[in-house]
Amino acid sequence: MVAYEIMLKDRTVEIVEAADAYQQEGQMTTFFSTGAGRQVVDCWSTRVASFRTSEILIVRRVDRGDEAVAPAFGPGDQAGAPVDPLDGVARLRSA
Repeated sequence: MVAYEIMLKDRTVEIVEAADAYQQEGQMTTFFSTGAGRQVVDCWSTRVASFRTSEILIVRRVDRGDEAVAPAFGPGDQAGAPVDPLDGVARLRSA
């Protein structure tokens, strides 16, 4: 199953399932289902969800096979505690 995880400025995480593409449309970022065999967003695509672009911190595409989709961001998201958006992400180190 393919899904997108979106972390917003208020540190809430939204999961958009059934979308396989996204693009910016004016002030909004919109997630689309492009249909079987299609790889582009066009007039035949179905809008699944939209978010105000200025409110988005992170967009992550997640392919989890048949597993249920749960947020991959930190556990602090659930408790409302601040979360480092780069937690668990490999960081480049200078030598």
